[in-house]
Amino acid sequence: MAESPSQLLRTARRIVVKVGSSLVTNEGRGLDEQAIGQWSEQLAALVQQGRELVMVSSGAVAEGMKRLGWATRPREIHELQAAAAVGQMGLVQMYETKLRACGVGSAQVLLTHADLADRERYLNARSTLLTLLDLKVVPVINENDTVVNDEIKFGDNDTLGALVANLIEADLLIILTDQKGLYTADPRRDPTAEFVHVARAGDPRLEAMAGGAGSGIGKGGMITKILAARRAAGSGASTVIAWGREPQVLQRLAGGEPIGTCLVAQTPKNQARKRWMADHLQLRGSVSVDAGAVHKLVSEGKSLLPIGMVAVSGDFSRGDVIAVRDPEGREVARGLANYASSEARLICRRSSADFERLLGYAAEPEMIHRDNLVLMPA
Repeated sequence: MAESPSQLLRTARRIVVKVGSSLVTNEGRGLDEQAIGQWSEQLAALVQQGRELVMVSSGAVAEGMKRLGWATRPREIHELQAAAAVGQMGLVQMYETKLRACGVGSAQVLLTHADLADRERYLNARSTLLTLLDLKVVPVINENDTVVNDEIKFGDNDTLGALVANLIEADLLIILTDQKGLYTADPRRDPTAEFVHVARAGDPRLEAMAGGAGSGIGKGGMITKILAARRAAGSGASTVIAWGREPQVLQRLAGGEPIGTCLVAQTPKNQARKRWMADHLQLRGSVSVDAGAVHKLVSEGKSLLPIGMVAVSGDFSRGDVIAVRDPEGREVARGLANYASSEARLICRRSSADFERLLGYAAEPEMIHRDNLVLMPA
């Protein structure tokens, strides 16, 4: 491991926190105002330290059940959707009230797996979340259970938390649950079970250790958390699974205290993303740039601006991996295009001040942001 778990926790700047239904709703008895208030205080304190926090919160369906007077989770999709719609009102209001009381703004973001599978919607969601983080606003994310079917059937917010971590390239995913962390076996059934303090995310042995769902309120369980950690590790994010009612759990973790189970990603965040781009076998297009742009990219580590582009080849969409070629036609870099090929042709040699007039809107000033660009071997 490149760094110790303690160092990893202390240096994590962008953090996704996921909290489960049983914690948010106090085992289904209704929103736990005190607990949400405590998490909000900790989130606000970390934001004020310069960290970037995203909250993925379960609890809408459970809160809706309570408001509707339902004792057991319904099976009919339309009833689950109705419960989510009713419960979402109270859930978001509670977070907004508690975070505002701590001097931090909040925003509601409802996502589905489809949003993260579609290229355009993926990039739009990413841009929105990163803008909110720049504004020091805490996004409160939940699945949009009121309009989808499949996500309610098989989805869980552990998976959503991992997908959000990948989406915003988080350093750390913290999964707060009603268990202390991972054991080698179910401690409720096996008195010899040992606590797992640190392990490698994606280690197949972890899945064998994980049991089924521990609560009738939520849909997860330790297995979904292990799989979420493996998914998050794909983009270089490590995961901590910890008890959500541990006093000051978020601040203590951010301080490097070894609470819960830490599942360490083996590939550094930037390396994982850039390896993925470098290994792309099929590129949908390319842009040719002048010598000045090549110098900015290679020697100064800058983003690619349209003003340095001289030509566009191929037919690509926003979010596709494209090549960047020097005046001799050699590929010097590749990265994620912020504009489709038809738009890129319009803004070649243009300043960002001209984008709105040429395109009808103004988005990113870069054609490829430096965070989404990898240099190719000479």
